[in-house]
Amino acid sequence: MPHINVDPDLPGIRSLMAFSPETAEPMGKLANLLLRTNEGLSMAEREMIAAHVSYLNDCFYCQQSHGAIAVCYLNGDEALVEQVKKDYEQADISDKTKALLSIAGSVQKGGKHVTEAQIEKAKESGATDKDIHDTVLIAAMFCMFNRYVDGLASNTPTDLSSYPLRAKQIATHGYGNYIFSAPQPASIINE
Repeated sequence: MPHINVDPDLPGIRSLMAFSPETAEPMGKLANLLLRTNEGLSMAEREMIAAHVSYLNDCFYCQQSHGAIAVCYLNGDEALVEQVKKDYEQADISDKTKALLSIAGSVQKGGKHVTEAQIEKAKESGATDKDIHDTVLIAAMFCMFNRYVDGLASNTPTDLSSYPLRAKQIATHGYGNYIFSAPQPASIINE
């Protein structure tokens, strides 16, 4: 049961953003800036970082949500996303992505846990300064989002079949207030 009075029909962060539209707007903009671009990192890599950090933070809602979005970008490869969340070193992903996930995992523990050796390994694997920057900021943002969702005990669907539909909507239309604050029109749901 949520710690504050939120719309029971809106799950997870959506209910919290509907509760506070003035904070939802900049959070949605930041999510779009960091997750909805293929500049450097692909959108799939960005969502895998979000899902991995959320898994490390034990935030069920965010790991399921962002894992499902990554699956959309990876043509339905659920097994890969699960592997990345739980044991990325064994996943069939690039060495660059593995190095960036290592950095994200250190950020999840605390910013000062990122080491020069991790940065060097990422650069040796082809990561640019922008890739490293975005990885750190995505990881930090998801620590905040995870704590927001779990700190207010938002409604978290346990039915895993509910996540792919939302993931498709976000993969198609992006993040924003309209997605978080109201039920979606049939035209969006049925795309």
